[in-house]
Amino acid sequence: MRARRAAAAAVVLLVATACSGDDGADVGARDEAGTTTTVQAPYAGYVSEVYSATDKWICHPDLPADTCRTELDVNVVAPDGSVEVVPHDLVEEAAVDCFYVYPTLNFGGEGNTTFDAPPTELEIGTVHQHAGPFSSLCRVFAPRYRQLTLGGFGTGDRELAYGDVADAFKHYMANANGGRGVVLIGHSQGSGHLVRLLEEEFDRDDTMRELLVSALLIGTGVEVPAGEDVGGDLANVPACRAETQTGCVISYASFRSTSPPPENSFFGRAREGDGQVLCTNPAALAGGAAGLDTRFPTTSAAFADPAGARELVPGFIAFPGLLTGECVERDGFTYLEVTVNADPADPRIDDIGGDLTPEWGLHAVDVALAAGDLVRVVRSQTEAWIAARP
Repeated sequence: MRARRAAAAAVVLLVATACSGDDGADVGARDEAGTTTTVQAPYAGYVSEVYSATDKWICHPDLPADTCRTELDVNVVAPDGSVEVVPHDLVEEAAVDCFYVYPTLNFGGEGNTTFDAPPTELEIGTVHQHAGPFSSLCRVFAPRYRQLTLGGFGTGDRELAYGDVADAFKHYMANANGGRGVVLIGHSQGSGHLVRLLEEEFDRDDTMRELLVSALLIGTGVEVPAGEDVGGDLANVPACRAETQTGCVISYASFRSTSPPPENSFFGRAREGDGQVLCTNPAALAGGAAGLDTRFPTTSAAFADPAGARELVPGFIAFPGLLTGECVERDGFTYLEVTVNADPADPRIDDIGGDLTPEWGLHAVDVALAAGDLVRVVRSQTEAWIAARP
């Protein structure tokens, strides 16, 4: 397998379905005639020595409380400055699960992180921001893993990091999935590991692809032949181009319209050859420009003048109409171009944060830019996945 350019990040459906229990490994699959059969998942009997313990998970249904189930309401800040709070409703009977892998969150020197200390506030906060909103649709599983540190990409053990992700996933599948659909979610280094997981565990396995609702591989490069939606990294898992399409990938890297990727950009271009990377705008999967449904944490600024700020409930901020996104191809790069629609006359902020250096683009806020759109799309995909089950 070719080495991946991994990168660091700075930073309800209520369903009453006949899902099998949590402790089984049988899954439903359809043969060529459309007949549903029960088959044995490839991980039957798999038990991880590491991930059997819930202390190696940041979010897990068996934890008495976790960050994926608290403080998730959305403060919708309108252009006139008014605020509407949209409550977050936890799903009660989930037909699908979400398996989330976080980005690089250790900015230290060489090597990999360890399990010696509890999760950091940055780990917990990032999982909350990226994965928590999906708990209105799915049970969220978010493992810790011994990721490459920021300084460890040239010297650390990539196989150790990926091995943890694969171990956690197989343990989850064998002991908790119970035939539910699977949504894979990641950002940056986490997405890079999930691309490999898709290659090795889903792409060549019809049974596993039956369970794949979608894969949200944000802030990485999923390579395809130029002009195509499948091939390259994944031979059988295409780009998502409709909200009811399942078994597909959403992936993008974001840059400001005023600061496109420079020649030395970390994102937006294939690693080698004549291919390109996917860009799927979750606000407009079929293409074109559309307003982005943001989910910035409430620690972010919402009003241009702090003296006129309204009180916000803990959770997230949405700014309707502030940002527009469009997947574009320019100068050999394919990326999500983000335009800020500032109005100095209204009380809201006139710009967003998230910039690192030009080659990073808006990598630090890739997920926040369109998190509401991602949740909406997964909701539609979940409904379509359920409807396709017998």
